[in-house]
Amino acid sequence: MKKSLLVSSLFALFSLPLWGAEQTVTLDVPGMTCAACPITVKTALNRVEGVRQVDVSFERREARVTFEDTQTSVATLIEATANAGYPSTLKQGSTDQK
Repeated sequence: MKKSLLVSSLFALFSLPLWGAEQTVTLDVPGMTCAACPITVKTALNRVEGVRQVDVSFERREARVTFEDTQTSVATLIEATANAGYPSTLKQGSTDQK
């Protein structure tokens, strides 16, 4: 019985990352002023652990980011763009969970 409980507990502990969800958010990045800016923003976001995909639009001044919510957060994404010199904010109504 104890062995069964131990195995079940270990399975649950190591399965936690599987319970996470993939999320897609859109960040407003108004500071992009030239065609090279999206490259810097995309590179900064891709360096964040857990980020799966990044699409940056210079025309709309936004970045659409898909990430694993057990590995990172929106706050970390915003921090990454700010550290690259491009402060961003979460676009209202842009969160999509899969």
